[in-house]
Formats: sequence, structure tokens, C-alpha cells
Amino acid sequence: MLPDLLATLGVGPNAVLVAPPGAGKTTAVAPALLDQPWCTGQILLLSPRRLAARAAAERIADQLNTPIGALVGYATRMESRHSAGTRILVLTEGIFRNRIQADPELAGVSAVLFDEVHERSLDSDFGLALALDAQAGLRPDLRLVAMSATLDGARFARLLSAPVIESQGRIFPLELRHIGRRAEARIEDEMAAAIRRALSEEQGDILAFLPGVGEIERTAERLDGIPAQLHRLHGSLDPADQQAALRKSGNRKVILATAIAETSLTIDGVRIIVDSGLARRARYDRAAGVARLVTERVSQAAATQRAGRAARQRPGIAYRLWEEAATAGLPPYDPPEILEADLSPLLLDCALWGVTDPMQLAWLDPPPAAALAEARARLTTLGALDGDGRPTAHGRAVAGLPLPPRLAHMLLTAAASGAAPLAAEAAMLLSERGLGGQDADLEARRTRWRRERGPRASGWKKWPPPQAKPGQSETLISPPSSRLAFLTDWPSGVMHAAKIGSASGVGAFALTRLPHWPALIGWQLPIFKGPHRAPELCPLFQLTARRWTRFLRMR
Repeated sequence: MLPDLLATLGVGPNAVLVAPPGAGKTTAVAPALLDQPWCTGQILLLSPRRLAARAAAERIADQLNTPIGALVGYATRMESRHSAGTRILVLTEGIFRNRIQADPELAGVSAVLFDEVHERSLDSDFGLALALDAQAGLRPDLRLVAMSATLDGARFARLLSAPVIESQGRIFPLELRHIGRRAEARIEDEMAAAIRRALSEEQGDILAFLPGVGEIERTAERLDGIPAQLHRLHGSLDPADQQAALRKSGNRKVILATAIAETSLTIDGVRIIVDSGLARRARYDRAAGVARLVTERVSQAAATQRAGRAARQRPGIAYRLWEEAATAGLPPYDPPEILEADLSPLLLDCALWGVTDPMQLAWLDPPPAAALAEARARLTTLGALDGDGRPTAHGRAVAGLPLPPRLAHMLLTAAASGAAPLAAEAAMLLSERGLGGQDADLEARRTRWRRERGPRASGWKKWPPPQAKPGQSETLISPPSSRLAFLTDWPSGVMHAAKIGSASGVGAFALTRLPHWPALIGWQLPIFKGPHRAPELCPLFQLTARRWTRFLRMR
């Protein structure tokens, strides 16, 4: 695989690499490029998740016998370890998007490797589109490589105008056992039974895939007393707890994981997979203006990725909780996020890139016109775009914060009114799952988060929100209609709103009991008319979260 890839990149700028799980794409390709004559700068390796980025960097550094942060480093949200001498930098797709927008020329970068592109996240598709645009206009010498075990090679080849390099890799034998499940039974009961069966039938550590944190916790309750160490693995855990699940152990382990462990991870000792066949994804409901979490069947590509975790180091076994014939009925690939997401962040970033019409960029799947129109209307309402689709000063400030546009708008507007610390805590809890627990009540989460002492919670406490200094509120952002939504204290079960007067008589509110629906932030209601005034609490809705949910479903 590597000789063919190096030869291809020696005569052309792009390549598409298809190789099975365990073939060494993530950890072998970047080091192989270091001594190429065209590779005099940094190699950026994009990873879909923070956990995978950190683990990949540590594994590459271990293979090269160098300390992490020296020759090999990583950069993720809230955690980075790299230096001026770092040649291989593993970073998440969102970090890359910010970096290329700040430096379109990617000065000092020789190659960008897009790992696990089959997942088709919005950040991955957008990052690739920006990299192709930069390559065409500024950096014809920049090498771009798209890599995955299960990508649609022909489509990526056409997009990149590049050859497809395929490898059989060195994967060990893998046995698939389709054990099915009872349709009327809870998935937690079926998964617990399958895990107990695997413990009795086979040797080795077990990695079990469940759709979400709730299912993980309920399955863990049903596995009490098993002859193995039980670990959880999902994105809302502290890094130390995640590392405990990945670390080598002298005892047998059972790891209950979400899709976070699906790609780019090699967990030493795992040779058994138990796959529920389910995944939880965010789906944007344009009619309601909210993102909902939906439990769906996995794609064939995801099922292949999951099973491949078992045969990375020795022969493995994958127990699948569906019948073998049902595999053909699974969708071939995960649906591209760009077709189902809120496109407000993408449209604002395109405007900052200098492209008012995203269709001018090269996409594997172009963004839907209706979604772009909705995003443009929302950003114009927030004052982030002008009538010609160009970013305003407020829009540039919104884009400068690592938050969705509506939360960033909330934070900046609150800063101009002296409420930045409170708004920053609201934005943090709404955008970072698991901080302060999984409670639906943000005040309860806020209280617990302030008591927590873990690395993840402590890292967020150091995040400095923009402060409005005395006499400087007018020099910050002045949104066109002074809309504001932010979190504050409230009695249990009652929704509150922070209201601000404006010439247009429009205010905004935050649904404090629904942290999983951050898209609701920024919805406007006519509250009152009057001059600009400081934030003021008012019990606007005497609605419980359950009643509000019913209301949304009836719309």
C-alpha cells in the first residue's frame, strides 16, 4: 500500500486510499511521508473525534519512539500537545476548519490527510471543499489524501481527480455471528445477554456498541457481577475515564461504547465485538427549527467498521444482534450530514471564505438549496450577514467563537449587556454534553459542574468568556435588534426568559429545561416594547419540559 501511495503523491497532489480496518492507515501513512522530497513542512492528520485524535497521536509517537508533543502532537477542543518542532499534527476536523479559514494558504503545511472520510461529517466535507479550493487557487503543491476502510472510492476519486489505491491490509480472520434479537425486548436486555454469552463462549476483551449513554448505563446495571472489569466509553466522559477504558489491563475487560469507538481506535486486548446494530444521530427538523436525536439502524459501512475492531491484533469474533439476511437491507453508507444538518455555521464560514454561494465550492454532495435559504434567513435575522450575503462585523465576531451561531450571538449580545459570565456558562452547558451530568435541568447541571473537579470540568472553568468592561459595552457588538437569550436561575419546572427591550419590540428566550435542543436558542417572541434595558428575569412560560415537548410534536 505505502509504495503505491508514495509513488502517486510523487507525481500528483491527490490520492484516495481504501484499506480495511487494521491496515495501518491512521498510524502508518503520515510517518511514511516525512522523508519525501516534497514534504518539507507539517503533515495534518484529520480525525473525526477528540478521543481518536489523541489516541492516534499517542500511538504514532510511540511507534516513532518520540515523546508526545515533540515530533508528533495533537490539537483538539480544550486540549492540545504540540510544539514548534511538531511535524505530524493530529487534529479534529473542526480545528482544521478554523485553521484553514485563518490561513487559507496553509503556510508550512505539506499534506492534509482526511481520515475516516466515509463518516461524511459536515466539518469533514467542508474542510475538504476548502482544502480543494485552496489547492486550486493558492497551493498547487499541497497534497490531499482521503482515507477510509469503507468509502465510496470512485466518487472521491472524481472529486479529487485522483487515483484510488486499494489494499487488503493485514487484518486477521474475523468470524461474524448473527444472533438476532427479540423485537419486543429492550435492547439493554438483549445486549446484556449477548455479552454474557460472549464471556462464556470466548476469551479476550469485549467491546460492545450501543446507541447512547442511557443504553450504556442501563446495560451496565444488567451486567452487575460479571467476571470482568466494566468500562464506559463515550464523548461526555473525562479524558482520564476514557483512557482507563483504552489502557492495557491484566484483567478481562468489557467496554460499553457509543460510536466514538467505531473508527481510528485500536484497543489492546479486544477480540470480541457485540454490536447492537443501532446508532444515535442528530437530525435537523427544519419545520420545527430544532435538532433531534434519532435512533437508527447502522449502515453497512458502520457495521464493517465496528466488526473490524475485533481483528486488529489477532483473530476476532463479532456478535451481531440482527439476522444475517438483514445486513443487505442496511443502508450502504451513513447519510452525509450536509444533507440533514442546520447549515447556518457552514453558510457563515463560506461567507468569511469569500464565497457567498456555497455551490461555488467542490462538494461530494452539494448542500440543499432549501437548507441554505433557511440558514441565510436566520443569519440575516441575527445580524451576521448583510443583504448581499456578506459577513457583518457581528458575523465575524460570531464566527470567531467556537460555538454555533445562535449561541455565539447570545454570548456576544450578553457581553454587551454585562451578562457575559452567565451567558458563557449557558453556552458551555448547551454545547458540551455531559458536563454536570445528563440531567435535563440546566440549573442542576450547572450546580454539579461547579462542584466537579475532573480535568474536563476544570478545563471548562478556565475558559475565559468575553467580558464587557465598564464604559465599553457600546464598543462591543451592537446587534440590530438587541436580541438576547441566556441562562439564569429559575425555580424547578418553570421556564424563564431573559428579556431585552429593542426598537422593534423583539426579545428572545432560552429553554432552560431542554439542553439537548440548543437549536432552540435564538427563537424570538414579541415580549414587550421599550428602550434598551438590562436583562430582567420573567417567568414567561409556566410549562414543564414534557408539556413543551408535546407542543412541539403537535406543530
